[in-house]
Amino acid sequence: MNGTAVSTVSTVVTGLGVTAPNGLGTQDYWAATRDGRSGIGRVTRFDPSGYPARLAGEVPGFVASEHLPSRLLPQTDHMTKLALVAADWALADAGVRPDELSGYDMGVVTASSSGGFEFGQNELQALWSKGSKYVSAYQSFAWFYAVNTGQISIRNGMQGPSAALVSDHAGGLDAIAQARRQIRKGTPVTVTGAIDASICSYGWICHLASGRISTADDPDRAYLPFDARAGGYVPGEGGALFVLEEAQAARDRGARVYGEIAGYASTFDPKPGTGGEPGLRRTIELALDDAGAAPADIDVVFADAAAVPELDRIEADALAAVFGPHGIPVTAPKTMTGRLYSGAAPLDVAAALLAIRDGVIPPTVNTSPDPAYALDLVTGAPRAARLRSALVLARGYGGFNAAMVVRSA
Repeated sequence: MNGTAVSTVSTVVTGLGVTAPNGLGTQDYWAATRDGRSGIGRVTRFDPSGYPARLAGEVPGFVASEHLPSRLLPQTDHMTKLALVAADWALADAGVRPDELSGYDMGVVTASSSGGFEFGQNELQALWSKGSKYVSAYQSFAWFYAVNTGQISIRNGMQGPSAALVSDHAGGLDAIAQARRQIRKGTPVTVTGAIDASICSYGWICHLASGRISTADDPDRAYLPFDARAGGYVPGEGGALFVLEEAQAARDRGARVYGEIAGYASTFDPKPGTGGEPGLRRTIELALDDAGAAPADIDVVFADAAAVPELDRIEADALAAVFGPHGIPVTAPKTMTGRLYSGAAPLDVAAALLAIRDGVIPPTVNTSPDPAYALDLVTGAPRAARLRSALVLARGYGGFNAAMVVRSA
């Protein structure tokens, strides 16, 4: 499906900051992902023995005091600590020094889906122990969703356009797209993406309520998208933050460019029971149109990979409709990390950019694809390939759909 992008301004990624269950930092994450090494294991952040699900992807080896000033530690939750460090890494990777720029030339757009659970749990505990000194639990949750954006902004003196988006698993792509809009409007630098972290006892109950969490105890059998044995996904924490800039400005200052945010679209599924077609196929087509691309221009798809049979069928059917049965390589490296909620799709965007750079598609681990899905799923080992463009998909609970095209620049 050909089309013309809505703007001639090219938005590129010049910095990456990754915190993932199978690697802390971009280099460690990418090495593990290429090699098919999983970070999924038994929950350690609380005792999961009384819960039906006991596996998660937890970021390893993260000691906040090694990366952040001591003044930030006492009242900063785990998710915000991860996000602050990832933002620092992304800015350093891009060669951007916030103290050398005007605050109004730098914006921040992030997403959050479930990270407020731990913050809310901590506030409730404080409320119970110290009463009216603390805000209400409702205020805590409502305020939290702006915390990552606000803390990154304050820490780096960023006073430009900022936002915090909430659309569950799709939110990470929505945040990157909003940041791209700000670049097109003239903001020189934007930090964007998402880090999510809600592996706490209260958050766990909320995750289980979705009915989509795997209850398997074997990490190699727990998260199996597009597999006849699929029984839900494994939650995880982490994600990726990026530095976005206008392409020519980035080149003029000699920045390394990972790739271009070339296309994006979002839709919402029809109300259940109405008989309407799921929105994912239309989302893909709109994202391709926004990128000025045809299906043949895409070299690999990073799948949403819900590991829920009904949702896997919808995704497989959408891909077959756009690219043809077995028509394009598909991968789901999140089988090595778990689904990181709003952080999942940005981590896939990072993986897609690195895959394009290195000419290799990372594998979907542990899964034996069901032939009925008619997918060319990359499993077992990485696949060498000449990659120019990748499509990243994300779907959120309740019907959110998002798709993003990234390509070499």
